[in-house]
Amino acid sequence: MWVMDKDSGHMEQRELTYVPGLYKIFDEILVNAADNKQRDKAMNCIKIEIDEENNRIKIWNNGKGIPVVEHKEEKMYVPTLIFGHLLTSSNYNDFEKKVTGGRNGYGAKLCNIFSKKFTVETSCKSSKKSFKQTWSNNMAKASEPKISDAKEQDFTCVTFEPDLSKFKMEKLDRDIVDIFTRRAYDIAASSKGGVKVFLNGKRLPVSNFKDYINLYVKDKVDDNNMPLKVVHEEVNPRWEVAVCLSSEKGFQQVSFVNSIATTKGGRHVDYITDQITKKLGAVVSKKSGKGAVQVKPFQIKNNLWVFINCLVENPSFDSQTKENMTLQAKQFGSKCELSEKFVTQITKCGIIEHILNWVKFKAQTQLNKKCAATKTSKLKGIPKLDDANDAGTRIQKDAH
Repeated sequence: MWVMDKDSGHMEQRELTYVPGLYKIFDEILVNAADNKQRDKAMNCIKIEIDEENNRIKIWNNGKGIPVVEHKEEKMYVPTLIFGHLLTSSNYNDFEKKVTGGRNGYGAKLCNIFSKKFTVETSCKSSKKSFKQTWSNNMAKASEPKISDAKEQDFTCVTFEPDLSKFKMEKLDRDIVDIFTRRAYDIAASSKGGVKVFLNGKRLPVSNFKDYINLYVKDKVDDNNMPLKVVHEEVNPRWEVAVCLSSEKGFQQVSFVNSIATTKGGRHVDYITDQITKKLGAVVSKKSGKGAVQVKPFQIKNNLWVFINCLVENPSFDSQTKENMTLQAKQFGSKCELSEKFVTQITKCGIIEHILNWVKFKAQTQLNKKCAATKTSKLKGIPKLDDANDAGTRIQKDAH
């Protein structure tokens, strides 16, 4: 998995050992904070604190606070309903088209259940009140909500202490902290509209998706030992795409759906990659000429490194970890048609040259095989070997 290397200041891929459940309860709270930007365009800050020593995580955002009002049917405050009661949510309507990461309200409750201690604080100007409540012992015990006058600014803050025994862990180790850290960078990249993200009091140096991509391609070079050229396009408010030559053997992708990191890709990645592959295929076919080795779509795809940041309506995934997006393209709620200018730029960023070099290499390999098949090397003039060269032929049979 990709993680931030503190020494070099860019992303590196390395093997990690982690518990998906722990990663996900952190991620649910983080994505909830990012979702608030969809509800409140004025929101411009997310603060994340990871205290490894005390096993405490805090995620704060300055979007609109949760209404501090009593729910008419459930007879409890709305924040209590959202964070501390199963089978209740304000976000259940599957017919409503949403481009948020959270949909059914389970994520935050599950974080509460898998925590030794879980505290929610929010201040809401519209209801003129602020709210604080703490649960402990895996949501078994709940304190009485503390209600007071609204603070100067709207905010929501969740602080929790994961119950590490549930994940067969003793402490927040380096691998899981590195994944949490990378997710902080992810949120800075995927949150549109200027959201500043702070990690442990320090602002992350990522203010847009292009900054984020640079953390991956920095110090990577192409066939000519030149820095990788990245072609970037903000196609429309819901789709942002970038492409460069793959730095490894094979296809690479880094993608987000509604701020969720789809590390295994999915149909949104296929949707973009198929467009690029088809257009590059036509260029390769034209440049390689008649009789050249035929390049198949998957062989073109193997040269691509694709970065995607998109908003999709009511996305579906193949598991609770949400690493692979399964929603069909016709249900995305928007289209992403790459411009001719963007495609032209892709043809000039080293990918076509890399493919054509491969075509030449393949053609040469085939030619060498043909030559090897037609050539037979014989040693003549050495008595015992003359018979060996003729073994099984008419000459030797007649001799006998």
